[in-house]
Amino acid sequence: MTPMIFHNPKCGTSRNTLAIMQASGETPDVVEYLKTPPSREYLVELLALMHITPRELIRSKENVYSEIGLDNPTLTDAQLIDAMIAHPILINRPIVVTNKGAALCRPSERVFELLENPVSSFTKEDGEIVKHVKG
Repeated sequence: MTPMIFHNPKCGTSRNTLAIMQASGETPDVVEYLKTPPSREYLVELLALMHITPRELIRSKENVYSEIGLDNPTLTDAQLIDAMIAHPILINRPIVVTNKGAALCRPSERVFELLENPVSSFTKEDGEIVKHVKG
C-alpha cells in the first residue's frame, strides 16, 4: 500500500513527520485534511486502526472545542466524531497510515515505527535531532 499522511502544512509536527517519511524513502499520499476531510466512516476506521478513542484524537486547543461544549464528559463517541466531521480542525494531526498500521504521530518521531526503512536520525525544523534505534 502507498503510505498516507493526514497533513496540515501549517503544523510543525505534521511538517516534520512528512519530512521524516520522505527522508526514509517514502512517497506518501498527502491528504490536507482541512481541504479534504475524511468521511465519517473512514474516521471511525482510522480510530479503530489507531486503537484510540475520539476524545484522544480531538484537538482541545481549538476555539471551536470550547465554543460548542466538547469538554462535556458526557458526550458520546458518536457526538465527538460528528463534531470532528463538522469541524475538521478538531482532528488532531498528523495521522499516518502504512502497511504497518496507523498512528497519531505526536511527537513526529512516532512515525518511525510505521516505516519500512526509517532513517537512523533526523533533524527537526527546530534543530532537535531525533534518532531511531531499531529493536
